[in-house]
Amino acid sequence: VPLKARGITLGVAVFTRGPRLEPFEPDDVVLAQELAGRAAVCIDNARRYTREHTTALALQRSLLTQRMPDQAAVEVASRYLPAGSRAGVGGDWFDVIPLSGNRVALVVGDVVGHGIHASAAMGRLRTAVRTLADVDLPPDELLTHLDDLVSHLIAEDNDAAVSAAEATGEFGATCLYAVYDPVSRYCALASAGHVPPAVRLPDGTVEIIEISTGPPLGVGGVPFEITERELPEGSVLALYTDGLIESRDHDIDEGLERLRTALATAPEPRAAPDEPSDLSLENLCDRLISTLLPDRPSDDTALLVTRTRALHSDQVASWDLTGDPAQVAGARLNASAQLTAWGLDDAAFVTELVVSELVTNAIRYGAEPIRLRLIRDRTLICEVSDGSNTAPHLRRSHAFDEGGRGLLLVAQLTQSWGTRQSANGKTIWAEQVLSPLAES
Repeated sequence: VPLKARGITLGVAVFTRGPRLEPFEPDDVVLAQELAGRAAVCIDNARRYTREHTTALALQRSLLTQRMPDQAAVEVASRYLPAGSRAGVGGDWFDVIPLSGNRVALVVGDVVGHGIHASAAMGRLRTAVRTLADVDLPPDELLTHLDDLVSHLIAEDNDAAVSAAEATGEFGATCLYAVYDPVSRYCALASAGHVPPAVRLPDGTVEIIEISTGPPLGVGGVPFEITERELPEGSVLALYTDGLIESRDHDIDEGLERLRTALATAPEPRAAPDEPSDLSLENLCDRLISTLLPDRPSDDTALLVTRTRALHSDQVASWDLTGDPAQVAGARLNASAQLTAWGLDDAAFVTELVVSELVTNAIRYGAEPIRLRLIRDRTLICEVSDGSNTAPHLRRSHAFDEGGRGLLLVAQLTQSWGTRQSANGKTIWAEQVLSPLAES
């Protein structure tokens, strides 16, 4: 009997009987055809589910971070585990985004639902987060813009009525966005309905960070709030989705306590070459996954574990300036002397030009207080902060213009430059690549 389903022949079923040799009767043939038809539908459903699950998993993994970006603020290890049940792949994701001033953004999010739709929505949100992070928005403002985006996506899905599931508006997400500054050693966090992170301090103390949790993305109308927390150098920060701590067997509170215990009892995660490998962040991720998750978890899980670094006083130099144009020459001299102390005389010419341009712009178009800061790590960063929120714009001067070329020169002579807003004004920064000899 052919196994046919939805117009496709999947195979054949062969029926035999013995020891009697009488031929099958018409009723036997009808029964065999009905059995084969139902079996064919089941086989086709399983085939379709397997193909969709494989496609969703491939899409999910292709949209996740494949290689952690090069940055100096934290050491990073991560894991993503799809659900082991029939629910299939979900929309959990994580990201690490380098920011200006050697800061870094740490992101973990969870899209409601499973399957290809959830994976595609996760990809759109992850791209949006990276775009907004490039503008250097504070965590609360970034989540506000992301919330507006999700609201628009919900409206578009409802209008398009792509499918019955999507037309119900069951599109939503949670997100935790954190920015860590290795100079101040402060971490600023904002949450849109996401579970709180956990931190293990260098003395072994483990805490669940109390953050002001806003509504999930897509609700709209409610502002998000920033929580700031100082993290000593060597602190281990764990960001995760609810699949790590929540299951049918226990609630979130019990899951948080289990996470706290697992972090507290784990060996101190160090990564020095002379220490055993079981103390690395990678092994800490494996320990958390094996301790907290069952063999077949009912929800997918994203886990991002970081160990904070710090830039010390010998890597940072800063000077307060006034609005007097005569301060520009002194700023150049101070910067040049600091580069000599750091052994970076080769970078003096470009740095003096950058300092001169940025300080002049701050004095001429900005407002006090004005501050110049140099940061030396893998690159050399020059920052000038002032009390004005007006951001400069790069433009090309005409042949006979006497000004307007300063920022163009800065952009041409440095690796990158940009502006970030703060509560007290703005900061303009420029980053130079150091020669291998200078970096060593």
